[in-house]
Amino acid sequence: MKIFNYLSLICISCFSYSQNITFKDTLKRLNYLDLENKFYNLKNNERINDSKIIAQYYLKKAKFENNKDRIADGYVLMYYNQTESISLKYIDSIEIIKKNISNDIYPTRIYLLKGRLFYDSDNIKLSLENFITALKYAKEKNNKRHIALAELYIAYLNNYIGKHQEAAQILQYYYDNDNYFNSSEQEHIRLNLADTYIDVGNLETALKLIQQGLINTKQQNEVVRYYRYLSLLGRYHLKIKKYKTAINTLERSKTYFIENNCDLYDVSYTMLYLGQSYSGVGQKENVIKNFGKIDSIVQKSNISFPELRYVYTYLIDYYKNAENKEKQLYFIERFLKVDQLLDSQFRYVSRELPKKYDTPNLLQQKEDIINDLENRKIVLYISLGFLIIILLILYYFYYKSKKTEAQHRKIAQDLINSIEVKNFETPEEKLPVVYIQKAEKTETEDRAIKTTPEEITKSILKELDIFETKEFFLHKGITSASLAKNFKTNTTYLSEVINTHKGKNFAAYLNDLRIEYALKKLVVDKRFRSYKLSVIADELGYNNEQAFSLAFKKKTGTTLSIYIKEIEKQII
Repeated sequence: MKIFNYLSLICISCFSYSQNITFKDTLKRLNYLDLENKFYNLKNNERINDSKIIAQYYLKKAKFENNKDRIADGYVLMYYNQTESISLKYIDSIEIIKKNISNDIYPTRIYLLKGRLFYDSDNIKLSLENFITALKYAKEKNNKRHIALAELYIAYLNNYIGKHQEAAQILQYYYDNDNYFNSSEQEHIRLNLADTYIDVGNLETALKLIQQGLINTKQQNEVVRYYRYLSLLGRYHLKIKKYKTAINTLERSKTYFIENNCDLYDVSYTMLYLGQSYSGVGQKENVIKNFGKIDSIVQKSNISFPELRYVYTYLIDYYKNAENKEKQLYFIERFLKVDQLLDSQFRYVSRELPKKYDTPNLLQQKEDIINDLENRKIVLYISLGFLIIILLILYYFYYKSKKTEAQHRKIAQDLINSIEVKNFETPEEKLPVVYIQKAEKTETEDRAIKTTPEEITKSILKELDIFETKEFFLHKGITSASLAKNFKTNTTYLSEVINTHKGKNFAAYLNDLRIEYALKKLVVDKRFRSYKLSVIADELGYNNEQAFSLAFKKKTGTTLSIYIKEIEKQII
């Protein structure tokens, strides 16, 4: 959306403004600052004729007092709301009088004015040239405000050629660092930023900006800007496919813009979004009605914007399907004319903007770095040394991670193969498990350690066999105390039997059963493998997936993800 037009060149003035003065005040009672504030307040609310009266009085007063600075400011006010040729004459007058002004805002201000003028008249080529020149002088003068303004304007040109992300970065930067702008100018940046965030799909942030803008403009009684935010709100609803809400919102904005003879871009973009919203609900007649009005505006005013391609291609397709060859031919000719202009401007800006803005910025950054490094050679060597060390460390960790990954894959493959072998073994073929004893205990040691009676040991072993066979270990919340209670014994006996006959403590015993079950289940059950990790963990009796993952790696020496990947590779 070409909200660039909304950024009034009050930002090229050196003053802030307030809105406490009403139009009924007698002009003679107002000083220059009051007059300027009043002018921009009226202009921003589309009271063009009233603002022209202020501009004329301002210039007359400045000339009468022979105040060169104020005369220049008066020419700036007169520059607005004129034809291109008349506006250029006022700029020429500023150029003449600036020779008698010692102010760092010149000549930057003149190029900013020209850039804005050419942008408004769709001469994108000259607009870009003047903004680039303005930025050059602003940097030479080290005028932070003018640097900010020039970069904002260049951001709008980035938006024009579809580089919305780049534009969003600059707008967000100056929205966050608003030292150079007054509250009204900040509001303009917010409006543009919200629109750009819709372009890049950051809808949540865009909505917050729009809602804040609606609140602010309503409180400050900035009616035109309020409806611009409302139009953006309609565009937001269009993006999230709430077409009926979008239509209701956009119709309100459209009515206001038309009835109050507002900026043609306001009207055109609102009707564009309105047409797209009607298309969303299948009301093609209303789409054609709005798009047809856009074409009328374009013909009468010669404005253009990239989205016109969508407008004309829709109209062409509509009349083609309706077999209305006359209308189809008409809009084909209109499309070719507009497309040629847009293509020319797009190609120029796409080529020149990186060359004249991006590349010089990079070269300047390079020069700054070189100068800095020349003065800090020691820092350079240390930095290079650190860089080499970091690269070596990164390479080491990369190599180690690859090696570890290969080890994990090998472990996973061995586990899978062992499970596959077990699946095909007959009971007779299964090998007995052999436990290697470190050393034979003496009779005295055995009596000192073994305290569980033989009958109780046999009973617990029998219960453990059932526990394992019926897979009760998959239940959640199993503890040694709860299991001992189920076995009708105590935790001391249970722990001793598990330690003696299973060769591990209770926690390791329970965990090993679950992991062994998981290893086999993942191989033989494709559906089980497809579950989310949290579901698998839950089925195995773990409280959460983190506990399961850690237990799996600790037991197997590989990760669950690698294990599953290797299964998928090997199992058909």
